[in-house]
Amino acid sequence: MGEPLHTIMVERLGCRWPIIQTAMGWVAEPSLVIGSSNAGAFGFLGAAVMTPDEAERKIRQVREGTDRPFGVNFHMFQAGADKIVESILAHKDQVRAVSFGRGPDAKMIGRFKDAGILCIPTVGALKHAQKMEQLGVDMVNVQGGEGGGHTGSVPTTVLLPQVLDTVKIPVIASGGMADGRGLAAALAYGAVGIAMGTRFLLTQESPVPEVTKKAYLKASTDDIYVTTKLDGIPQRMVRTKALDRIERSGPLGKWLRAFESGLEMKKQTGMSWGDVIRMARGMTAHGAMPLSQAIMAANMPMMIQKAIVHGDLDNGVMATGVVGGRIAEIPTCQELVDRIVAEAHARLNALAALGSQDTAARNVVA
Repeated sequence: MGEPLHTIMVERLGCRWPIIQTAMGWVAEPSLVIGSSNAGAFGFLGAAVMTPDEAERKIRQVREGTDRPFGVNFHMFQAGADKIVESILAHKDQVRAVSFGRGPDAKMIGRFKDAGILCIPTVGALKHAQKMEQLGVDMVNVQGGEGGGHTGSVPTTVLLPQVLDTVKIPVIASGGMADGRGLAAALAYGAVGIAMGTRFLLTQESPVPEVTKKAYLKASTDDIYVTTKLDGIPQRMVRTKALDRIERSGPLGKWLRAFESGLEMKKQTGMSWGDVIRMARGMTAHGAMPLSQAIMAANMPMMIQKAIVHGDLDNGVMATGVVGGRIAEIPTCQELVDRIVAEAHARLNALAALGSQDTAARNVVA
């Protein structure tokens, strides 16, 4: 028998195992991408919160730390997106894929494909998966409602088969994935692999401060819930002091947070207020969200940054998948990937053994 984990995703991305480390802003930095890629997974650099110069520098850092292929995540509506695209294309010998939510049009997707770079968007609804297939993407990552950050209401166990029954391109499963049982289950559904965010956030190579990692480990599933108060769109977060204050605040408090975050974004990125507005409008173009919500969403990285970059749990927010409520330790990427692979093999072998026993029993009866 062949290797059951050698899927078309492994074949096309050039990784060893069908496991993707997702592109979490402020978390999917070179250290994590290098660690996950060297461990046999496929790492994505989170360039959606980077300036073009930062993205170029960090792509080079990843290349210095691993000879494995990796991916880059970005948004077409972010400031400097065109320059980031050029950096990605300039490193096409090792950048094997791009990921995005609301992202490139068919023409841009064609540019990536002509360069041999796979397009793998993340979607949270069946209609979005269908739209991405029509645009010509190579694979689609389906994130069920268990996922962290902005999330939909349909759980992975329902959304995944919906998409698999509808599109013809390979499908990757995410939302609630953290171990080998999840990988085996995803393959049983018909997916070609899994993508994990929160599980990779809680590894030793993750740049998240220890104080924040400890807060993640401490959080139970009862401490993780979906809120609409941050920008009007459902987001899954760990309960923190900052989030509790936000839940109690009114419309004025929301706009004050947007203004403060906008100032911080301008300071860090050099964006003008016009850039912030254009970025927000770029988010409304595909999602039909009101401009007020889009401005808040555009500023969300600043609030997340406070907790996961600076360790400021009193004033920052912590995005997480609900699976974070059962994670209890912080392994290296290598330890994590090895364990997932071993667990997946064990579950798949156990299922195969059940089939063999059933066949033997029928033969005896016959």
